[in-house]
Amino acid sequence: MRSPHVVVVMGVAGTGKTTVGPLLATRLGVPYAEGDDFHPQANIAKMSAGVPLTDEDRWPWLDAIGDWANGRAGHGGVVSSSALKRAYRDRLRAVAPDVVFVHLTGDRSLIEERMAHRQGHFMPTALLDSQFATLQPLEPDERGVAVDVSGNPEETAARAVDALRTLERSPAGPTQ
Repeated sequence: MRSPHVVVVMGVAGTGKTTVGPLLATRLGVPYAEGDDFHPQANIAKMSAGVPLTDEDRWPWLDAIGDWANGRAGHGGVVSSSALKRAYRDRLRAVAPDVVFVHLTGDRSLIEERMAHRQGHFMPTALLDSQFATLQPLEPDERGVAVDVSGNPEETAARAVDALRTLERSPAGPTQ
């Protein structure tokens, strides 16, 4: 399935954005961009120290992701971004109006377990509560799908492709 859409894989830390994103991009036949690579060093230092980012910290990061997505308009692409708040997704859409969101969802205990086993990532498990507190799921007027992450990454990517196919056939908002 080649997709001309730019897909933003979103969700709290530990849902598998960095793992599922490239798998999804491969299945869609489009390039992948790691959202964490768009963070300025100051953001990485803050998160590494266990300090949640403020909205002011996130705006330049979201703008950089939006610029990448806008540059892929009509060609397709997949980029990861937590995009936890509606305001963050609105900011992305302001720069790249045709983005489609894949919201990776899962049980908090599963996500915490996965985070605890990650190696070499700057986001500590201690920030998971702030991530869930900040999360605003997709609303009916936002183009996207919610995909459960309880299986392995390949299964999650396959569910995402199926959900995106369903979304393309329907002008409605998010599907579960």
